[in-house]
Amino acid sequence: MSKKNGGSGPRTVALVGPYGSGKTTLLESILMTTGAVQRKGAIPQKNTVGDFSPEARARQMSVEVNCATAKYLDETFTFLDCPGSIEFLQDSLNVMQGVDAVVVVCEPEAAKVQMLKPFLKRLDDLAIPHFLFVNKIDKAGGALRDLLGILQDASDKPLLLRQIPIWENGIVTGFVDLALERAFVYREHAPSELIEMKGDVKDREKEARFQMLERLADYDEHLMEELLSDVEPPRDEIFSDLAKELVEGLVVPVLIGSAERDNGVRRLLKALRHEVPDVAAAASRLGVKSGSETVVQILKTYHSSHGGKLSLARVLTGSLKDGAVLHRRDGGDARVGGMFALKGDAQTKLTDAKAGDTVALGRLEGVLTGELLSGAKGTALPKLDIEQLPPVYRLAIEASDRKDEVKITAAIGKLREEDPSLHFEQNAELHEMSLVGQGEIHLKVAVEKLLSKYGLHLKTSRPHVPYKETIKRPASQRGRHKRQSGGHGQFGDVVIDIKPLPRGTGFTFEDLIKGGVVPRQFIPSVEKGVIEYLKQGPLGFPVVDVSVALTDGSYHTVDSSDAAFQTAARIAMTEGMPNCAPVLLEPIMHVKVHVPSDATAKVNGVVSGRRGQLMGFDARNGWKGWDTVEAQMPLSEIHDLIIDLRSLTQGVGTFDVAFDHLAELTGKLAEQVVATRKTAA
Repeated sequence: MSKKNGGSGPRTVALVGPYGSGKTTLLESILMTTGAVQRKGAIPQKNTVGDFSPEARARQMSVEVNCATAKYLDETFTFLDCPGSIEFLQDSLNVMQGVDAVVVVCEPEAAKVQMLKPFLKRLDDLAIPHFLFVNKIDKAGGALRDLLGILQDASDKPLLLRQIPIWENGIVTGFVDLALERAFVYREHAPSELIEMKGDVKDREKEARFQMLERLADYDEHLMEELLSDVEPPRDEIFSDLAKELVEGLVVPVLIGSAERDNGVRRLLKALRHEVPDVAAAASRLGVKSGSETVVQILKTYHSSHGGKLSLARVLTGSLKDGAVLHRRDGGDARVGGMFALKGDAQTKLTDAKAGDTVALGRLEGVLTGELLSGAKGTALPKLDIEQLPPVYRLAIEASDRKDEVKITAAIGKLREEDPSLHFEQNAELHEMSLVGQGEIHLKVAVEKLLSKYGLHLKTSRPHVPYKETIKRPASQRGRHKRQSGGHGQFGDVVIDIKPLPRGTGFTFEDLIKGGVVPRQFIPSVEKGVIEYLKQGPLGFPVVDVSVALTDGSYHTVDSSDAAFQTAARIAMTEGMPNCAPVLLEPIMHVKVHVPSDATAKVNGVVSGRRGQLMGFDARNGWKGWDTVEAQMPLSEIHDLIIDLRSLTQGVGTFDVAFDHLAELTGKLAEQVVATRKTAA
């Protein structure tokens, strides 16, 4: 290539894509090709640079972003290997906006194309330059052109095929670079060799190259004129257009290769070196003004059991020295306590970093993932709008050892710094702590980290449903508390009317006493006693939508007291409520299920099978080929809904949920709920 169009400073590239597409293997191949490692690791051998955590190695899958910096020819690249599982997508979202380009890794299988949509859609929306790398090309079973047509359905931006495969006996043995007009044969774990183009390969190259140039010419009038005039465009012009249209987000270049065999990796690295812009483009995209002032973005937070806190940071502008003080947008500050280049879990000590570098900073206490920090106090920093995924799965937790309960909140707080999509909830009504996140594996990994990093053994279970109860008919009841045990006795006497209220009204208390039969100072005690009872009604659950009126009663001038009238009120409620036809209420949620359109009919069946009421469906806003199904569904049926949805949609289905109303639950289900409650009491 005679002309270089991309950036020239340190650049950062994220590797994203579906689970199983080979991102971690691609990172190993890149590190081996660049000489950053002397021996290439393999996932089955559990010796890769990435996926070094016990949780990742046990599952042979990425569970968090892994970072490795390497030099290719004369330039520095930091690669961020992002998890493929949709349950760890938040990590990808946190780093995407701060990188210079993204390589979306996929397999040459039409059946798996839909798995790309969650990545490509967000990259398109954020206008982040990205390539598509079709990995495992040595295992391809059909024409790349046909696959490209299906891949296009997952991308809102036009795909630009940069290479075509050379086939021999049904196996891909090499490729033709359409921009260079050169053919290469693959050599395993070695550079590809230049070969002569002839016969069918030459014919296919001419057709595919013209299609590539036509696509480029859609955005370049001069190139269009050359094509219409049958003028061969200069090679420099073609490469200039390739870089320009990548940066402007007009096209998505498609490259092919096999990371396992190190095929196509050098060609990918050359494209990154020559076409990916430098950090100034990323800074501008984030709204950070160019200049000498230091601004850094926190891409990821790590907590190790021994080394403390590390913040993976991208220097967007200026330069940074170890020991520098960085200022937060809200006015706080933190001092850098160590600076390192990362290569998996290996750290290389640094003294400074310049614009474009991605480094790990030690001990930035109070600084969170997604923050922008500046080297000068009072700098106006934009607030980054990073998408936060809604939680879809919940797990109740409790410490196996009671003495560990005080450690749970602090330990989970550190996990949440690492992974903002993990949430921790404490429900006082249910006396229950919960982890809430993106799926079953996501929360299992969190529980395993709490053990491996912080020594916390947790018991997990399905969360309880916050059932309520109410009444269907009114009743009047007297409650009398009288006790004489020497000295002052206890006396309280009340008559109350209990009535049902419309759903969602809550609780009301009325004072209808006339003539002072219950002295005014004791009336708040009566209300307090009623409220205390409502925490657990005759069915064993909190009571809602009830009106209680104090209508009559009596008192003793010496023995009456606040406590006595509280007790009398509780007695009246205890004896009166069973006569009011108590009924169980279950929470009904409004659910929006987002799935590819070919799964909509199956999702309707899942909703109906979970006692859901379908409200209709429509095209998902902004997502070509996707639908949003709306329904009302009992909370008790939603616990593992995400598992069903993902099994129907190759892992990409998801949902949003919000409380809608309480509804009566009767019959065998209600009997089972009440019986379970009584057994647990």
